[in-house]
Amino acid sequence: MRGFIPLLDYPLYVVTVASAGERAGCLVGFASQCSIGPERFMIWLSRANHTFGVARSAAFLGVHLLGRDQYALAELFGGRTGDRFDKFGHVRWYEGEGGTPVLTDAPAWFVGRVEGRTDGGDHVGFLLTPVTGGGPRAGRGDPLRLSDAAGLTAGHPAT
Repeated sequence: MRGFIPLLDYPLYVVTVASAGERAGCLVGFASQCSIGPERFMIWLSRANHTFGVARSAAFLGVHLLGRDQYALAELFGGRTGDRFDKFGHVRWYEGEGGTPVLTDAPAWFVGRVEGRTDGGDHVGFLLTPVTGGGPRAGRGDPLRLSDAAGLTAGHPAT
């Protein structure tokens, strides 16, 4: 796969969650629509990430598509770890379905009900059915992609 993976330049997302009185969020690159009917989306969270620990018992996850001009938001959710830093104290957000944090400035988003979890090795897949969402917001243009965040240092590096 060495010749295949470097060619990918997929969109980046911020995933948010609230469970057991705790909020968390992280930057995610492993994600995709996986069914048209029923409508489903799969998000993969790293086991090393603080957000994974909160998401393990969550009923809902928020998925936010970022605009290309939102590198600072990607850096906040990808470069800081929630077990040491309150990311939500630095962004505008409100409570969505099940208390899930919804980022006000995301150009497009949805909150999905967790239908199941799949072990993928160092990441766990969360199968989501969208229950509410919003966007697209005017003026955001293209989504932020992996190549746009090449210099970002992960808050929880891969194990």
